[in-house]
This record gives sequence, C-alpha cells and structure tokens, in this order.
Amino acid sequence: MRKAQSIMRCQECGYTSLKWLGRCPDCGGWNTMVEESAMENKRADAFKSFTAAQDILSIKGSMENRLSTRIPELDRVLGGGIVNGSLVLLGGVPGIGKSTLLLQVSNNIAAAEGKVLIVSGEESAKQIKMRADRLGRISSNQFILCETDFDYIKDQIEEINPAFLVIDSIQTMFCSDISSAPGSVSQVREFTGRLLRIAKKRGLPTFIVGHVTKGGSIAGPKILEHIVDTVLYFEGDTHRNYRIVRAVKNRFGSTNEIGMFEMTSKGLTEVVNPSALFLAERPTGASGSVVVATMEGKRPLLVELQGLVSKSYLNVPRRLCSGLDFNRFSLVLAVLEKKMGLHLERYDVYVNVTGGIKVVEPAADLGIALVAASSHRDKKVPDDIVAFGEIGLAGEVRFVNQIDKRVVEAAGLGFKKVILPSQDVDINKKELGVELLPVRTVYEALEYLN
Repeated sequence: MRKAQSIMRCQECGYTSLKWLGRCPDCGGWNTMVEESAMENKRADAFKSFTAAQDILSIKGSMENRLSTRIPELDRVLGGGIVNGSLVLLGGVPGIGKSTLLLQVSNNIAAAEGKVLIVSGEESAKQIKMRADRLGRISSNQFILCETDFDYIKDQIEEINPAFLVIDSIQTMFCSDISSAPGSVSQVREFTGRLLRIAKKRGLPTFIVGHVTKGGSIAGPKILEHIVDTVLYFEGDTHRNYRIVRAVKNRFGSTNEIGMFEMTSKGLTEVVNPSALFLAERPTGASGSVVVATMEGKRPLLVELQGLVSKSYLNVPRRLCSGLDFNRFSLVLAVLEKKMGLHLERYDVYVNVTGGIKVVEPAADLGIALVAASSHRDKKVPDDIVAFGEIGLAGEVRFVNQIDKRVVEAAGLGFKKVILPSQDVDINKKELGVELLPVRTVYEALEYLN
C-alpha cells in the first residue's frame, strides 16, 4: 500500500515545504516546521459551500445592525457596537483581563438580548461561575460549555441558538477530522474558517480569544488575523490597574480608537476621564516635565512627558525613550543640537510618557523638545501650559489636525495657556478661558521656559 503523502508546515506563518527545514524561509522562524498530512486540505474542502456570482446592482443593501455591549468604552473601539455576524479576535497577555471583560459583555447581552453561549477550553464551569460570582453579574441566559471539539460545539450552537458566542481560547479548539494537534496552523485556520461560516450564515456575533506571544503578537498563524473581521489587543502594565483596548483591524469602524478600563475587585470599570488620570501624580514646579495634548482616534488625551538630561560617563551617551517612537525622539534631539545650539553630545537623554501609555503621533515632537531643553537648562515649563506640534528638520513647528479638540480638553482640565503651531484656529478663546501661544519655530517655543 502506498504511504500517505505528508508536508511540512510552519506553525508561525503557514509556509509549506515537502521536506523539513530548520528555519522557515518565509518568516525566519527556527524549528517551526511540523509534519502534517497532505490530505487534510482535501478533507476540509467538504465543509466549503459554493455560491454563484451576483450582480452588485441586484444585491440589496442594508444598514449595519449593531449589538451594544452596554460598555461605551468597548462600543467606541468596535465602531459603535458589535455587527451581527461579525467575528472578533481579542488578544492579550495572560492575566490581563480578557475572560473577565468578555464575561461582563456576555452578562450584559444576555440580560438585554437573549441567550449567550460561552465555550471554554481552558477553564471548568465552576471556575467561570466563581468569576461571575466575584463580579456580581449573573444572568440566567448565560450558558457555559467546556468543550474543544468543533462538531460538538456546532451541535450546541444549533440547539441553544444563542444571540452571542464566545470562544475562549482558539488555541485549545480542534476539528476531529484534522490530524494536527490543537493550536497548530491547520487546526486554528480550519476551526476559525468553519466558525466564520457559522457566524455569517446565522448572523451570530462571535468573540474569540487569542493568546499573545513574548513578542506581543497573537500566537498562531498570521492568517488568523486575516480571517476575522476585527482584531482587538488588550494592553496593560502588570504593575498598574489600568487597561487599554485597541483595535488594530476593524472592517466596520476606525482603528484609531482606544478604550480605557481599570481593573477592580468587581471587574473592569470604564475610565471616563483618562486625561485627569494620567495627570493625577504630575509634579509641580519641576524642570523636565510638560503636558502634551495628543489624539487617540476622535478622543483627545492629555499626557505628561518627563525628560532627564544628565552628564554621561560613557563613550557613547545613552538615548532612551519610553512610550514614544524612538526615531522621532532621535530626530527631535538632532534638531535641538543643530538648530537650537543645545550641545547634548556628552549627555544622556531620557524621555518617558507617564502612565504607561504609548504616543505615536508626531504632535508629541514639541513636548519632547521642551522637556529635553527644560532639563538641560534646568528651567521649568509653567504648570498651566499644554503644548503640541510636529517638528520639521529645519526647526519649524508644523501643522497638526484636530486642534480644537485638543484645546477644549486642555481648557476642561484647567490649563490656561496652549503652545501650538501657528495656523488658523476657529476657537472661542474667551469662552474657554485659554490663551493660545502660536509658534513658528522650536526657538520661539523654548522662550516660554522660565
């Protein structure tokens, strides 16, 4: 009898080869090639359904029906709620609060919409019940299924007919007709593909939980993120109680929004005013500190930048930043040295965004320049000033968008002055009680140090 053919498949990217390779030629991963049966793809074809092509004018359009999670912060990240029939992937490091958040969402939907099915491959029913008791949120419409076999899960979906489905986690699930181990490329891809077809056919909104690797990416093949409609990352510092939910892919909304939460004994609670949270411990009257107005999607955030410039005893001085783009950080320091005459070649320079948040937009450039110059000259930035603006290589302060929202947020928290790029701004300064300080160059901005 002829031996069944097999292939080697990379467990990181899905690359296939007829022979084993120590290093994947596609993604560069070492020892990621695993033997799989070549007949698995043929067996998987039995689950595929085919439909005829349609004339686009004959297709009836419809408004997106969204299911509210009753958590405004999460609804904002999703683009206004969960679209019926959508498949959402939620990733995050262990212990960050993924299961807790989805249990809260499940309870809210169960209380308002109908039955919810939570499929867990990692926890027992008693463990989930204990978490629900701790959160104090229990609805009789929540059903717990501790199972990993796709066929049995599918039968339960048809029997219960839930309004919302949670799979926790995708790496523990498997299809019995695929010989690979749970968590492999074939299993994750095929299980997610079949789950997607169920979600689209039944209009069933589905959340799946994904593990995160040491590198910070969702474990398993990258194709998993291509299959789903929305990818959410749960971010947070293990030393803090605050969590951020960020969309990195969203077919039904913006990918620029974030949701802020605080982990408490009663679960995750929303942070209504994150700007006040980030500035709560800001030192007063200290050099090397400035408040920057940044944007996360449509939401303005005020964050504190701290800088420290100290004499270096190394041949190559240190340049370290936390929460900022290192390339832009280096660019701003180069402009300060070349255009402003700040001699930093013998100094270590450290810049940090407090609160554990990451700022990636260029509007933080002016804040970097101010804190570096403030610490170097030992002159403070006045406590009632907020600054923002992009810095060009010629030392000019360039245009940034949504200035009005930034200024309104600063005024709402009691700041009296705003250093901003010199551009047309349609803002009622008297009504807000703020003074706008437009600057054309970094040199003009540094004059406000005292």
